[in-house]
Amino acid sequence: MDGSGMDGSGMDGLDTDRVGRRRVFYIPGYDPIPPRRYRELYRREGAAQAAISGYDLALGARRAEGGYGWDVTSVQEGARVETAFEVLVWSDLVRESMSDSIPGTYLQLLRTAWIYVATGTLGRLMRLRKGPVIAALYPVAVLLLQGLVALALGAALARALVAATGWILPGAPALVAWPAGIGAGLALATAILRWFRAQDGRIFAWYLMHDYAHAASLRGAWPPELGERLTAFGERIAAALADDVDEVLVVGHSSGAHLAVAVLAGLIRGARDGARDGARDGESGAGRPALSLLTLGQVVPMVSFLPDAHALRRDLAFLSGRDDLTWVDVTAPGDGCAFALCDPVAVSGVAGPGQRWPLVLSAAFTQTLSAARWKELRWRFFRLHFQYLCAFDRPGDYDYFRITAGPLTLGARFRGRAPSRSRIAHAVSGHTATAP
Repeated sequence: MDGSGMDGSGMDGLDTDRVGRRRVFYIPGYDPIPPRRYRELYRREGAAQAAISGYDLALGARRAEGGYGWDVTSVQEGARVETAFEVLVWSDLVRESMSDSIPGTYLQLLRTAWIYVATGTLGRLMRLRKGPVIAALYPVAVLLLQGLVALALGAALARALVAATGWILPGAPALVAWPAGIGAGLALATAILRWFRAQDGRIFAWYLMHDYAHAASLRGAWPPELGERLTAFGERIAAALADDVDEVLVVGHSSGAHLAVAVLAGLIRGARDGARDGARDGESGAGRPALSLLTLGQVVPMVSFLPDAHALRRDLAFLSGRDDLTWVDVTAPGDGCAFALCDPVAVSGVAGPGQRWPLVLSAAFTQTLSAARWKELRWRFFRLHFQYLCAFDRPGDYDYFRITAGPLTLGARFRGRAPSRSRIAHAVSGHTATAP
């Protein structure tokens, strides 16, 4: 793949490059928190980036009806751009997937570890970047350590109570002493694990365990409730493509990246089959908006490498050859939670001879963040995973706020760019089938 695929085509292949009005649909990663945080993040970081880069950016209440979002007015390069932002929410499904019980979480741990190891997926993932594999093993190691600490302290209390019972009541039968001791020990172990879970807002081990368990729950297949939500997302985007706008931009971050792939593949297939105004493959009515996909900090291989991820692999292969959208994938080697510079199509083993997308680019944190800022963030791994949505104090070609609120389509902004020379673009997955 080379930069020649970046032709800036929209849904009708007649992209005019310039944007006066844009719709942005943001698909979060595995996040149980309501979408308000993303508005605040955009407001705060957008203001910081505008001050650094010398353009105007202002947020306002959303005027259109529908889901949660906000409006953005920006003046960049002498052009005024109106952007309507919408968060496609699946945080309710995330919350429902998280086990409320401590035994349930540990059962998820055992089942998830077994799936990744027994299917050979973990071994294949380790041939890619080590960072996300370490991130995947991190919650397993932490939860096991916490479990051992809790059991050790619980066992110590049980033995102490049994010994105390024998001292206070000489000759007391073990039938009385041991049940009481074991009960107290289990109560202490449970209390310790509950305390560990309550502190997880700082270490994210329990949260990440739920994340990986959700991805592996059906060995890579979409859970039915998530599949229904993706269909609803596609309907929202299809409606926007009928609006009087210049670009419809879909942004998928982290786990939201592969959800965005699935949504747009389903949407374009619908257009090909005549679901959108009788359109056929590669055709659309005159004046349709440019359709763009921006994936950030993607973790696609965590799902696409699983044996039953047939639908995702099929969608990756389908989108990679399209000439009716632009797809840019941005990661950074400094992000230990993403598969940095790994072409998600190629490494999943589904790249065909006609592959055009994605254009794999680096956000180059060590270059786009000052030495002082990089020193401040370097070991804050979870925060770095969100840096793509934040301001850079030494901005380069990648600027989230120019892309989402600036006067150029995604295709025009990166037209002619070659992919990162450090990208991994060879097949690694051991499971490449696109049908059961």
